[in-house]
Amino acid sequence: MGQLCWLPLLAPLLLLRPPGVQSVGPIRAFVVPHSHMDVGWVYTVQESMRAYAANVYTSVVEELARGQQRRFIAVEQEFFRLWWDGVASDQQKYQVRQLLEEGHLEFVIGGQVMHDEAVTHLDDQILQLTEGHGFLYETFGIRPQFSWHVDPFGASATTPTLFALAGFNAHLGSRIDYDLKAAMQEARGLQFVWRGSPSLSEQQEIFTHIMDQYSYCTPSHIPFSNRSGFYWNGVAVFPKPPPDGVYPNMSEPVTPANINLYAEALVANVKQRAAWFRTPHVLWPWGCDKQFFNASVQFANMDPLLDHINSHAAELGVSVQYATLGDYFRALHALNVTWRVRDHHDFLPYSTEPFQAWTGFYTSRSALKGLARRASALLYAGESMFTRYLWPAPRGHLDPTWALRQLQQLRWAVSEIQNSTETPSAYDLLILTTIPGLSYRHYSIRPTAGAQEGTQEPAATVASTLQFGRRLRRRTSHAGRYLVPVANDCYIVLLDQDTNLMHSIWERQSNRTVHVTQEFLEYHVNGDVKQGPISDNYLFTPGKAAVPAWEAVEMEIVAAQLVTEIRQYFYRNMTAQNYTYAIRSRLTHVPQGHDGELLCHRIEQEYQAGPLELNREAVLRTSTNLNSQQVIYSDNNGYQMQRRPYVSYVNNSIARNYYPMVQSAFMEDGKSRLVLLSERAHGISSQGNGQVEVMLHRRLWNNFDWDLGYNLTLNDTSVVHPVLWLLLGSWSLTTALRQRSALALQHRPVVLFGDLAGTAPKLPGPQQQEAVTLPPNLHLQILSIPGWRYSSNHTEHSQNLRKGHRGEAQADLRRVLLRLHHLYEVGEDPVLSQPVTVNLEAVLQALGSVVAVEERSLTGTWDLSMLHRWSWRTGPGHHRGDTTSPSRPPGGPIITVHPKEIRTFFIHFQQQ
Repeated sequence: MGQLCWLPLLAPLLLLRPPGVQSVGPIRAFVVPHSHMDVGWVYTVQESMRAYAANVYTSVVEELARGQQRRFIAVEQEFFRLWWDGVASDQQKYQVRQLLEEGHLEFVIGGQVMHDEAVTHLDDQILQLTEGHGFLYETFGIRPQFSWHVDPFGASATTPTLFALAGFNAHLGSRIDYDLKAAMQEARGLQFVWRGSPSLSEQQEIFTHIMDQYSYCTPSHIPFSNRSGFYWNGVAVFPKPPPDGVYPNMSEPVTPANINLYAEALVANVKQRAAWFRTPHVLWPWGCDKQFFNASVQFANMDPLLDHINSHAAELGVSVQYATLGDYFRALHALNVTWRVRDHHDFLPYSTEPFQAWTGFYTSRSALKGLARRASALLYAGESMFTRYLWPAPRGHLDPTWALRQLQQLRWAVSEIQNSTETPSAYDLLILTTIPGLSYRHYSIRPTAGAQEGTQEPAATVASTLQFGRRLRRRTSHAGRYLVPVANDCYIVLLDQDTNLMHSIWERQSNRTVHVTQEFLEYHVNGDVKQGPISDNYLFTPGKAAVPAWEAVEMEIVAAQLVTEIRQYFYRNMTAQNYTYAIRSRLTHVPQGHDGELLCHRIEQEYQAGPLELNREAVLRTSTNLNSQQVIYSDNNGYQMQRRPYVSYVNNSIARNYYPMVQSAFMEDGKSRLVLLSERAHGISSQGNGQVEVMLHRRLWNNFDWDLGYNLTLNDTSVVHPVLWLLLGSWSLTTALRQRSALALQHRPVVLFGDLAGTAPKLPGPQQQEAVTLPPNLHLQILSIPGWRYSSNHTEHSQNLRKGHRGEAQADLRRVLLRLHHLYEVGEDPVLSQPVTVNLEAVLQALGSVVAVEERSLTGTWDLSMLHRWSWRTGPGHHRGDTTSPSRPPGGPIITVHPKEIRTFFIHFQQQ
């Protein structure tokens, strides 16, 4: 993961009338001129702002003010906020407000970034949306109602639920598997109502538009010229613009001599797209990566071309006009159309061609992914600590305003890296820790090339060690005859002395022994584009099956009172001095009970992988005798599970059967389930019955010019130390433990070392020792003081903005944001899947007396009682134009949370 460097998507939109299509009212379609930034692999946010992003906003705002017909949409807020705070003049800020008020400019999605949908965690997706929405609402009083999510490599079924909760009325995506997109185009099925959650069903559905095969780019080929079409300002140059102002690939200007040819090319493409959709409204995106940095050139060519088409609409069969994304979706919503319903399945993995499966980035830069997840965990810990510091009364000498600024910087940093989770750019995160009575310190997290991640050895005052010499990989006739047991109260792990590999696991509750063997393998990939398909930072293109990456294994067992650790070291050959791979498996010795149940029912495994040889992709393969039918389950963003049956393809079956595992995966048969829990994202697959393999590390280099130019060759020489927890048991046992164990891994205790600033005073009052506790099926996703400068009352906030009281409002340090998440699906567990009723006054009593509870939208900008999302006709019982209203009465401290619900509240306490 790395520094965000993507341009906010800015798009004027055109409405088109394809021929021969009847409909009620005006016919509209989107031609979307837009500017999409995707050079974050090499350049920093600041460099991109100087070279490109600032010019986009500056020139777009100027050009929108010059033409009443012109429209634009803006997407991510990271670059816009930087431009607004550091570049925009007072006059430009005034123009932006006017353009928003008049509908010439529209913010869509409104998060800090367009987050990746495959390998980011739900909590971090919510964070980046919340930060972007908070900025837009406090600055302009606006709340985005539509999403534009064209960049992620595949689409997660978490997305419709997330965007519905945020208050969006419709969703637009783009990148799905090319085979599936072609079939959906042919069936005119690219628009549908998506019900992402099997538990929430129609409660959190959203109308979804998937862009056609041209995606978000204007077709670059024009038949009358060998230059790129419709890109009159050319392609942006980094890091400094050309001094002569001549950019690469500048299109032929529109002239009286070629305007007919331009119009015919545009109209022909519009008519082609019209055949792929069910309505006469065609969305036609205008632009592509790094466009509209000189908007005056773009509009100077667009305006006459559109005027020409409209003046010849009868003969061309198409009429056009600028529009916003909201205009397009409003036109669709007004039609009397019954839409198909798509269920909770996702659109992963993503392939663009037979040998281009975008499944490598699930694992790329594993060390950076682990670092980013730890930074996120530290942020959420810091949020809770800051809230506890301020309530019920501040203690110590910490300046709350200063502390809030530090938290905000960390929120933005964590938000940025949700955009392009595979980029190599380093980042620097500021971690603030405040503990009453102790001094506070700054902790800086800095990834460096080749740096090893820290490991933890089990602490024990007395330990005994058994050592086993190296054993060759080839199996002996005595394999399985000499087994060494390592046990706790839940498992007995049996290790084979003849191979030094794990042999099997006996699970006490089910009284079943499952054969389990683990080994490291490597995929050997091609690095020469002349020799065939290559792998890179994004693509995984193995030439053939993985092969064992070791010849000999050494083992030792360290037994102590609290933990027993099994250490296995894998050597490439019998005489190698250093091992390339290692597994450290830990069993905890605790009695079963409340917390002991979670500790006992897991085998914690920490791996070491690397440094790898060049063009190798390392996997841990776990082989069992479970009759899994080559089916695995992996999660969407830590929120819900997806069934992943193995699919045979004509080409590239290995890579196209890899899926993202953000937090958990499992395989099962009729008796047992083996669960894998992870603290960072990985690629995961089942290449054989009873097998599951996790890609741990990648090191690649190829001679593809584009990869070399953007540093996508991934020559990663680091050593990584990812962690998995294994849970083995019956379906009922693992169902009850999986979600809670995943949270325990995600939020492991944070231990920070520092000098004491003198003797810590005794904390006042017994209530300071009380914790915020919830039932086991509820997750306290966040307890935070966002510090936004807006009133919870929309009318009051709007009036303050109109009166010009924009810079005078102070950060609200008394409003607490609480978000609760029900962890279980309907019917998943007889007890834990039940709705949960909690009294927030009782839950939060350690913070003070609750005087008001406001339920809000996911990102906090809507009073939920005032949020009325569009309903889309899907069959009997659904009526065009209906709105969905909350089914629960607003207000009150006693709430009921249903399976998979995520509910957000503002909590107000009695001030002391």
